[in-house]
Amino acid sequence: MPHPIMFTDDDPILAKVREFALALPDATEVIAHGRPTFRCGKMFGNYGGSVKGGVRHEQSLLFIPDPTEREALIGDQRFYIPAYFGPAGWLGILLDDDTDWTEVAELLDASFRQVAPKRSIAKLDAAGQ
Repeated sequence: MPHPIMFTDDDPILAKVREFALALPDATEVIAHGRPTFRCGKMFGNYGGSVKGGVRHEQSLLFIPDPTEREALIGDQRFYIPAYFGPAGWLGILLDDDTDWTEVAELLDASFRQVAPKRSIAKLDAAGQ
């Protein structure tokens, strides 16, 4: 039995996440477990998540933080440790109309760089992004 879809395509926050995630070289979107995921070989972003125990954050982005920044991000109330992904080092950021999209782009860039093949990272660097 497939997972139910847990997003709507007309969500303006999702549209912004897609804009930044799919601008990365060789990035694709795949629906997995009912949610949009962003991949370049491996997954580097997931739209929507929850905290262990059931609190769902439909408008959030799960990502792999730069290891040197993880602890500082955890101290910010906009970030949370997501269920399932948290033990692997992932974090979630809550998104809303006041979101700093430059920051989101930087978080996606850092996450992408940790999983993308070297050729895709080289394309990103060549583009000056």
